[in-house]
Amino acid sequence: MQAKIILDLCGGTGSWSKPYREAAYDVRLITLPEHDVRTYQPPNNVYGILAAPPCTMFSLARTRAKKERDFNEGMKTVKACLNIIWKCRALPLYRKDGCLKFWALENPLGFLRQFLGYPCFTFDPCDFGERYTKKTDLWGYFNIPKKSTAKLSEAEQALCKINNRKLPSISDITGSKQAARRAVTPTGFTRAFFKANQ
Repeated sequence: MQAKIILDLCGGTGSWSKPYREAAYDVRLITLPEHDVRTYQPPNNVYGILAAPPCTMFSLARTRAKKERDFNEGMKTVKACLNIIWKCRALPLYRKDGCLKFWALENPLGFLRQFLGYPCFTFDPCDFGERYTKKTDLWGYFNIPKKSTAKLSEAEQALCKINNRKLPSISDITGSKQAARRAVTPTGFTRAFFKANQ
């Protein structure tokens, strides 16, 4: 039997798709510099899509950036992800339900809401056992993951308010810039999402 294909669009470290990879799904990490979602052509039988376009232009935290906010630039990658999702949902045309069983597009709570509307799910990493907060929106067609909330101490809450949590280490392939480390999808959430969407 052929392994189910999962596309991890703009996946960076591949942390969101890691549980699928560990469960022997055919995970395809479509991320720069090897692959560009704006030119990627998906196969016909994609089972699930995880999309995490960069939040650079949509982030509420973008207050000291040297470059001016450019929504048109930011939406190019979002549109490319949505185009891939639409193509995969439409293929193959002879099947009533198509092959695509779920898709989700993630971005930290921010200005993307003004373009995609309100998300169907918003979470903090602490909703899935992590020791920090970072409100994150999900749009798509998927089963809602079951929460296992961690109660943060006052000290942890204080660190979250100033965005001063301990960041995960990542490989040199993606670089170790602070922004890239902040963008890593929390493990508790990825496991819960996988459990709800297999």
